[in-house]
Amino acid sequence: MKRVVVTGLGAVTPVGNTVEEFWKNIVAGKSGVGAITKFDTSKFKTNFAAEVKDFDAEAYIDKKELKKYDVYTQYAIAASDQAIKDAGLDFENMPEVERYEVGVIWASGNGGIGTFEQQLKEYHLGDGTPRFSPYFIPKMIVDIAAGVISIRHKLHGPNYATVSACASSNTAIISAFDTIRLGKATIMVAGGSEAAITESSVGGFSSAQALSKRNDDHATASRPFDKDRDGFVIGEGAGALILEEYEHAIARGATIYAEMVGGGMAADAYHLTGTPPDGLGASLGISKALADAGITADKIDYINAHATSTGLGDIGELNGIKKIFGDLPVAISATKSMTGHLLGGAGAIESIISVMSVKDDIIPGTINTQELDEAIPAGLKIVLGKSLHQPVNYVLNNTFGFGGHTATSIFKKYTGK
Repeated sequence: MKRVVVTGLGAVTPVGNTVEEFWKNIVAGKSGVGAITKFDTSKFKTNFAAEVKDFDAEAYIDKKELKKYDVYTQYAIAASDQAIKDAGLDFENMPEVERYEVGVIWASGNGGIGTFEQQLKEYHLGDGTPRFSPYFIPKMIVDIAAGVISIRHKLHGPNYATVSACASSNTAIISAFDTIRLGKATIMVAGGSEAAITESSVGGFSSAQALSKRNDDHATASRPFDKDRDGFVIGEGAGALILEEYEHAIARGATIYAEMVGGGMAADAYHLTGTPPDGLGASLGISKALADAGITADKIDYINAHATSTGLGDIGELNGIKKIFGDLPVAISATKSMTGHLLGGAGAIESIISVMSVKDDIIPGTINTQELDEAIPAGLKIVLGKSLHQPVNYVLNNTFGFGGHTATSIFKKYTGK
């Protein structure tokens, strides 16, 4: 099968709206969590989130066009535009026949949930006349960001969306990886976006007892692995990767960040929202990704854990890691301690972190965690506090979603051959 490399990155996140700013703040251990500004939270049990800040949609989209796109699509346009530019791709001047080989797989767990809420509010507060926007459906549906990216750049290759809850964008990236490996495309724009800091989303996750209620201490509320963790912090944003067939990237003189070498997907088949305490789903995804990459567990230097800061989820994942890695000294950290949980966009921004980790030989730390949960299996190397500067050759990125979805990707340092 063909080799696949990463040649471009783009990010819109709670800790930075470019990859440079995002990575700098992740390495520095900066929290992106604060009070919710998007709606009145006075009657909500949770009043904070990891919002995107100072995002200028008009820097990417004509003002007249904005009304056509939900915020999740706006984030997708921004991140994908950044990644395409970063990769040095000039689609406007690329022959159409070559654009037949360029595709888009873009993920979201909730799509245009903000648009859905707004339109129904207007309907129910009105006189019952169905005055829905003609853009209502295309703004809301989960696949539209993938479609918009392809239309924007006239890309005619494979084009669709993946939805596997919080594993969605890692699933998209793995699917794009497989598409190139199988020779069905030369370049893929892959990633995911989410804009679900809305009343119904926050209210729903809160009712499910999934969100932290640490309203007096926003910045440290996301504390994966901590004995006092009380739920995740919802986040928003987007991450985009340009995946490219290796020989094509070399031929056009592209800058290569890293090589993608494996992806594993599985189901824990356990519960609507919970994960099995023994880590079955996690271990299955990890073992499949390792087999796909053709490497053994001892090759992995760093695991970017899904670790959302929920009681059962964190422990289940670590038990799954323990099954595969035993006492191997692989470093584990949870960057959601800084970004919050971007739901369907989480895997994309964490893939960017994984790529930058192998590129720069940096393992980001886990912030906020004060005392590790006693239920964590012994012998695991969890990186707390400051980032580590040490050689990183392989990174494994875990994501899991409601419904039992598991997606694990592996990135390798590119050494020039």
